[in-house]
Amino acid sequence: MRSVKFDQAELRQIKDLYEGVMSHACHGLFFKEGSVIGSAMAEEALKDKAHYYDRVAQQLVERGWVEEITFADREIIAKGSIEVSPSDIPTCHRLRGMLREFYERFKGGRVKCTEEMCASTGNADCRFRIEEL
Repeated sequence: MRSVKFDQAELRQIKDLYEGVMSHACHGLFFKEGSVIGSAMAEEALKDKAHYYDRVAQQLVERGWVEEITFADREIIAKGSIEVSPSDIPTCHRLRGMLREFYERFKGGRVKCTEEMCASTGNADCRFRIEEL
């Protein structure tokens, strides 16, 4: 299988392009992109369920989505998200989609993933909250 790479500046330009056309409505599309990307990563990690969250964390770092990520039961802390860019609102929509996908695949049920803090708004890291539905 082939891969492509985008750098942070290109992702920002794509985000700006979509926001220019669709305003904030495009954030749902970015979230769904993250779900698609996360599904294959989750399937790979499920091969070793005992180390599932360590494996998805490793994949996120290796693929360049984050520099560091920590999974807890209902909270995820990410440092160095590639989606960070100065904003008044959280910007890590694709990462949020991936995280939701990881939790749903592991738990076998629906969850909600909310980005409660984002480095884009001046915080030191991005923090996500998982709620079971």
